[in-house]
Amino acid sequence: MAKLRRAPSGTFSDDASLRLRAAWLYYSHRLTQKEIAEQLGLSRTTVVALLEEALKRNEVQIWINEGDQHCVELALRLEKALRLDEAIVVPSAEDVDQAARSVGSALGKFLSEAITDHMAIGVGWGRTLTASLASFRPPGRQGVKIVSLFGGILEARTENPVDYSWRLASQLNAECFLYPAPLLVDSAATKRTLRERCGLDRLDKLAASLDVAVFSVGEVIRSSTSLSRSLIEDRDYREIIERGAVCDVMCNFLDADGNTVDHPVNERVMSVDLSLLAKAAHVVIACGGSRRAPAIRAAIRRVGCHTLITNEGAAQALLAPA
Repeated sequence: MAKLRRAPSGTFSDDASLRLRAAWLYYSHRLTQKEIAEQLGLSRTTVVALLEEALKRNEVQIWINEGDQHCVELALRLEKALRLDEAIVVPSAEDVDQAARSVGSALGKFLSEAITDHMAIGVGWGRTLTASLASFRPPGRQGVKIVSLFGGILEARTENPVDYSWRLASQLNAECFLYPAPLLVDSAATKRTLRERCGLDRLDKLAASLDVAVFSVGEVIRSSTSLSRSLIEDRDYREIIERGAVCDVMCNFLDADGNTVDHPVNERVMSVDLSLLAKAAHVVIACGGSRRAPAIRAAIRRVGCHTLITNEGAAQALLAPA
C-alpha cells in the first residue's frame, strides 16, 4: 500500500515532523529513498531534500534527536500492526478538548496537503474535525466536492460541529452536499421515507465513489464524551452497552469486531451506510485518547483505514497486547 500523495502547503524542508520521519525511516529502518517516497506520498527529490535538511540542522547525528522521535516510532509501529498506509501520532493532551485540538491540528495540515483537484471528500463532524479548521490552509483547487456523511443536531451550544462540511467547503470554494436531516429520527419508517422520498438517497450514491472519507469515532462507555451521546436516552444507551457496543461511528453502534449492534437506535440513525463508507478510495480516521482505542479498532475492522491520525495515548493502547 502507498500513502495518499500530498502536495506541500508550504516548504517541506521546514516541516520538522516530516524531516524526522524521513530520517528515522532512512537511518534507523534502512529504507531506500524510493521506499520512503512511496511510504510518505512524496517524490524522491523531496525525500532527498528532507534528509539533507535534517543533516544541516544537526537533527541526524549517530541517532535522531529528541523531539517527535517517540511519536514517529509509535506511528511506524501502528502502520505495521494495523496495516495502515500512514499513521500520524501527536503528543498526548491533558483533557478531551485539548486532545481534539492537537489531533485536529494534525488533521488540518494533512487535508491541506492531501486535497487535490476534482476530489470528492466525505466528512463527518465533531470536536476533532472542527478543530482541524484552525490549521487548514486551503490550497487553490478546482472541482472539489464536500459531502456530509450524516445528519445534524437540533440544538447546538457554543459551536455547531455539524457545520464542519459547510465551513470546509467554503474555505475550498467547493461544492457542498449537506445532509438535511436530524442525526436520529423517531423510527425506521421515518428514515425510509426521508431517504426514498426526500432525495437523501442521492448522498448514498455520492458516498459510493468518494476519493477521501474523513471521520472521527466515539467510545461507548457510561462516561462517554462523544457528542452523539447527548442525543440518546439513558435507557437506550445502557442497552447499547449491554449488547456489546464499544464504538460509535456517526451514531452507528458497533461491537469490538465491527459488527452492528442489534438495537433500534441503529435503525433510526440518518447517515450514509457504513458499507458505502468502506468503498472510499482513502479512509481517514482522526481521534485520540487511550479509552477510544477499542472504538478505533472496531471502526477499522468495519470500515477500514488508510490514514490514522491520533495521539500517543491511543497509539500506545492500540499497540498494547489484547
